[in-house]
Amino acid sequence: MEKNYKEYLADITTFIFDVDGVLTDGSIQISTDGELLRTMDIKDGYAMKHAIDQGYTIAVISGGKNEGVRHRLRGLGLTDIFLGCQDKVLQLEEFMDLYNISPHQVLYMGDDIPDLYPMQKVAVATCPQDAVAEIKEISKYISHRKGGRGCVRDVIEQVLKVQGKWIIEKGTEI
Repeated sequence: MEKNYKEYLADITTFIFDVDGVLTDGSIQISTDGELLRTMDIKDGYAMKHAIDQGYTIAVISGGKNEGVRHRLRGLGLTDIFLGCQDKVLQLEEFMDLYNISPHQVLYMGDDIPDLYPMQKVAVATCPQDAVAEIKEISKYISHRKGGRGCVRDVIEQVLKVQGKWIIEKGTEI
């Protein structure tokens, strides 16, 4: 019998996120000088910072190359930011080897075909509500939130609540 996805959350120590379509809504604005601008949800940022402060590892693996994204994520405390990634499976495997992370400790959230194969290499594959059909088919959990609209907060909060590390009010942990 297949486990309920929440049963896998107790072992998660590491989150891997795509950028466009997960941390952003996938749309871009183009400035007059050709710079691609993205919007990120502040609640996703809070959840990532809180998870890092609680000792979790967070990495971003993206085909995009926007240095503004790197700057934002570094400001939240992320150190493992892989942009311009052409082979996400290879990058995922190298990252897990570097930190001696087992696949059963990893939750990966992606939204489109480049995330398909790396998502199949981890314990908990998740996606935003507006991911493509192929990604939804392999996901253990589909967030009720869209990409760039709190889906990252959704999965981080669930993991931390299962593990008793999500703060509800000042000084109180559940």
